[in-house]
Amino acid sequence: MVKALIGKKLGMTRLFLEEGRVVPVTVLQVGPCRVVQIKTPEKDRYAAVQLGFGYKKPSRVNKPLGGHFKRAGVEPAAVLKEVRVDDPSAFELGQEITAEIFSRGEKVHVSGRTKGRGFTGVVKRHGFSGGPATHGCRTHDKPGSIGQSADPSRVFKGKRMPGHYGFEKRKVRNLEVVDVRPEENLVVVKGAVPGPNGGIVIVEKAS
Repeated sequence: MVKALIGKKLGMTRLFLEEGRVVPVTVLQVGPCRVVQIKTPEKDRYAAVQLGFGYKKPSRVNKPLGGHFKRAGVEPAAVLKEVRVDDPSAFELGQEITAEIFSRGEKVHVSGRTKGRGFTGVVKRHGFSGGPATHGCRTHDKPGSIGQSADPSRVFKGKRMPGHYGFEKRKVRNLEVVDVRPEENLVVVKGAVPGPNGGIVIVEKAS
């Protein structure tokens, strides 16, 4: 059985449970994923299936990848991801796997990329307080002194400086599945997951 699927973050909301509690939840569109390639220990030295998620116009796919999808007999997918399996012979090319593999109450890990914020300063990137707000201060967003002069005459490695912020891989572990709606390809998990709305995520079983 596949233990992970590719999905998309739709957004956050809240749910009222039967016992009256209100919980913050994230709604994920998980699947349907199609099997694009099957890897076996005899040929590839490990057992896995390559899953495709989403749709991509054939005109946007290069020739090698187009041949890859044609060989599998599936439409071009926007995202490809390999998932390890125990028995690759249980799958066939073009097979569709949906959110039915998840069940209410189980725990899952969700991986994604955080929101990309581009080049940012030290106040936003590292939480620096910045300079004074009054008395003629002109360095509100500056980092201040970043080192010494004569000794050691350099800036230490790892010094917190302005730079690229966000768009990093992150995994949130052991999120509870609050609801599963296979007919709509929806999995609702308790809490927040990395990334913006519409971002690609990997949802895998915790056990």
